Amino acid sequence: MAPSALLVTDVQRSLVDRFDEDGHLPRLVGAAGAARAAGLPMLYVVIGFRAGHPEVSPRNKVLSTVAGSGRFAEGDPGAEIHSRPAPRRGRRAGSTISCSPASPPAASSLSTVHQAADLGHRLTVLADGCLDSDPEVHDVLTRKVFIKNLTPDRH
Repeated sequence: MAPSALLVTDVQRSLVDRFDEDGHLPRLVGAAGAARAAGLPMLYVVIGFRAGHPEVSPRNKVLSTVAGSGRFAEGDPGAEIHSRPAPRRGRRAGSTISCSPASPPAASSLSTVHQAADLGHRLTVLADGCLDSDPEVHDVLTRKVFIKNLTPDRH
């Protein structure tokens, strides 16, 4: 069986600093420490654009706002991975992924969960590692949507 990995998404300074009132960062650092102690590879996914944000469609309301602000482009210090849960070294992961989307908003984790499930990965979502500015969205995704994608035999 292929090894598991901890997938950490969007833990960039601008995002973590915006959402850390509820202690999200210490929980994420704890999960990262536990994964490292268990010898699990950690995969980091970040938001990043080239200068001028040519990858962003003007029809995408969320990313158009980001593009208009100039954030997450090359050279933006806020686009750097936060120092506390930052990668320590590189490693390859196997095909089975234990997924912890730690992404504000939690809705951006939805595509990650769907894609991984479609690819046949076994998933575990750490609900307290996910964030959303709307607590109801977070609750629906972590208690309803993710569960249905993680356990296909549930109806």
